[in-house]
Amino acid sequence: MATTAPAHKAPRTGWPQAIRTAVLAAVAVCIILLAFSWPSVTARPQHLPVAVVGIEEQVQQLTARAPEGMLDVRTVANRDEAVAAIKDRDVYGAVVLPASQGAGAPEILTASAASPAASAALSQLGIGLQQQIDKQAIGALTDAVAQMQAKIAAAQAAQQGGAKPPASQPPASQAPANQQAPAAVPTVVVTDVVPLSADDPRGTGLAVAGLPLTMGGMVGGILISLLVSGAWRRLGAVLAYGVTGGLGLVGILQGWFHILQGDFWANSAAVGLGIAATAAIITGLSALMGRAGIAVGAVITMFIGNPLASLTQPREFLPAPWGDVGQWFVPGASGTLLRDLSYFPDAAALFPWLVLGAWAVAGVLLIVTGHFRNQTAVAEA
Repeated sequence: MATTAPAHKAPRTGWPQAIRTAVLAAVAVCIILLAFSWPSVTARPQHLPVAVVGIEEQVQQLTARAPEGMLDVRTVANRDEAVAAIKDRDVYGAVVLPASQGAGAPEILTASAASPAASAALSQLGIGLQQQIDKQAIGALTDAVAQMQAKIAAAQAAQQGGAKPPASQPPASQAPANQQAPAAVPTVVVTDVVPLSADDPRGTGLAVAGLPLTMGGMVGGILISLLVSGAWRRLGAVLAYGVTGGLGLVGILQGWFHILQGDFWANSAAVGLGIAATAAIITGLSALMGRAGIAVGAVITMFIGNPLASLTQPREFLPAPWGDVGQWFVPGASGTLLRDLSYFPDAAALFPWLVLGAWAVAGVLLIVTGHFRNQTAVAEA
C-alpha cells in the first residue's frame, strides 16, 4: 500500500518578528503620508516675487496692507517692464499703481500659466486694494456731505436771523446744486498677462501630468533593471525608452488632451530626457546595489523629488529652502521646464535642462560603474 509523504510545514513566524513587521509597515505608511501631505499642509502664500510700479510711498503702503511676509517686492519703472518681468518668469505678477490720485485705476497683472495659486493670491490682493479704495471714497464722501450740511445749516440760520449770508456762502436752495460732483471711484483692474490654455483653464492638467511622468520614469527604470542585462544593452534601452516615451506621452498630453502648449518636439525632448534620467538613475543604482537600488531610486524620485516639485504652487510657498531644493530633482526640473516651454518662451530655461542632463549622466555613470564592478567581482571569484 503506497503511502504519501507528509506535507512540509512552513516554519512559524515568531511573535517578535510579526510585531517588528507590523511596526515597520506602520512607519512606512506614516512616511508616505508625510511625503505627500507635508508640502500641501505647510505651504502658505509667502515671499511671492511681485513687480510694483509706483512711487516709494505707494510701494510702502502696498507692502503694509498685504499679509505679513506675503510679497517679495521688486520695483520697476513702468507697466511694460512689469510685463517683461512676468514673461521672463522673474516675478509671478505685478501691481501697477497710478502716479497720483485721479490719474487712473490701479491694475493687478497676473499670470495664471505660471501658477494658478499665485494668480489667486494676487487677485485677492486686488480685492483688498479695492476695499481700501472704497473705504477712502466713502470717507471722503461722508466728509463732503457733512461739510455741505454744515453750510446749509449756517445759511438757513443766517436767513432766519435776518442777516445776509456771506458772499462766499450760496443760498440754502442753491447749495446742493453748486456743490461739486464727487469724483468717480476707481475700480481695480485685474489682467491675466499669460493665461492658461482654454483646454486647461485651471492648470490642473499641467500639474497632474507631473505624477504620471514621475511614475513613467520609475516604471521604465524598474523594467529595464529586471529584464535587461549588460551595460550597453541597458544604456540602449534607457535611450530608446526616453525617445519613444517622450514622443508617446507628449502625443497624449499635447496632441490629444492639449494640456501642453508650444513646440511639440521641444516638449518631447523635455519629457523624454526627464523619464530617461529617472530610468537611468534607477537602473544604475540597481546595477550598483542590486534590487535594493531600485528601492533607493524610487525613494529619491517619489518620496523626495515629487513632493518638493512645486507642481501645483509656487516653490516660494514651501518652507525655505525646500522649494529651491526641489528644483534640483527630476520631477521639479521637468515640471518647470514644461511650463516654460508651453507658456514662457522668453524665460531662461537652461537650468532645468542642465538638471535633467546631470541626472541622466549620473545614471549612465552608475550603470557603467555597476557593470564593471560586477565583472571584477566575477573575475576574482
